[in-house]
Amino acid sequence: MLKIKDLHVNYGGIKALKGIDINVPEGKIITLIGANGAGKSTTLRSVTGLIKTASGTIHYNNTEITGKKTLDVVKSGIVLVPEGRKVFANLTVYENLVLGAYSNKDRKAVNEDMEHVFTLFPRLKERIKQKAGTFSGGEQQMLAVGRALMSKPKLLMMDEPSLGLAPLIVKSIFEIIQNINKLGVTILLIEQNAKAALEIADYGYVMETGNIVLEGTGSDLLNNDDVKKAYLGIA
Repeated sequence: MLKIKDLHVNYGGIKALKGIDINVPEGKIITLIGANGAGKSTTLRSVTGLIKTASGTIHYNNTEITGKKTLDVVKSGIVLVPEGRKVFANLTVYENLVLGAYSNKDRKAVNEDMEHVFTLFPRLKERIKQKAGTFSGGEQQMLAVGRALMSKPKLLMMDEPSLGLAPLIVKSIFEIIQNINKLGVTILLIEQNAKAALEIADYGYVMETGNIVLEGTGSDLLNNDDVKKAYLGIA
C-alpha cells in the first residue's frame, strides 16, 4: 500500500532522514519505534506533504505521492493523527468531527460517518456539545482519532497516541487501534511505548538518528536482545 524508498530529508544542515526504506502492506499494523529525534515524526510528515523531501520516493497504491500537497494526500486516503492530539479546544466535539470531514460535501454521509465514530467512542456522543478543551488527555486522543476517521482513511498514521496518558487509558487506546485495523484500515504507528506497539504490530522498524537499524515482525523485535535493552528496559 505505502512504499517509502531511499527517503532523505534535511533540516538545513541536519540530515533528519538518511535514505530509509519502509513498506506498509494493506490491512496491517506497522510500527516505527525509536528515541526522540530518531526521525519517526519526520517520516510521517514527509508522507503527508508537510515536510519537503530532499530525495527518494513515496508511493501509495502504486502512485507516487512524493511532494504532493497535503490536501491531495488526505483525499487519496492517508490521514495523520498528530502528536499532541491537536484538537480544536474552543470547538465542541461535533464541530471537531465535522472539520475532519471537511472534504465531504454530502451531509448525510457525514452524519453516517459520525455515527460510526460514536460506535467506537460512545463517550464522544455523550459529550457531543462539550468543548474539546475541557476533556482529559485520553478523551482528547479519542476525539483526535475520531476526527481522523471522519476523513474515511484507508491508511491511518498515528504519532505517539499514548503520549502522556495513564496506563489504563493507554491500554484502551491500543485496543481501539486494533479495532480500527479490524475494520479494514491500515495503520502506521509511531510509539515510544515500544512494548505496547510491538505487541499489536504485524511488523516493525527501529529507527536511530535517521536510519532504519533493525526490522522484523512485532514478536521478533520483542524478543530481540538489542531491542529489549534499548527500548524495553530489559538488560
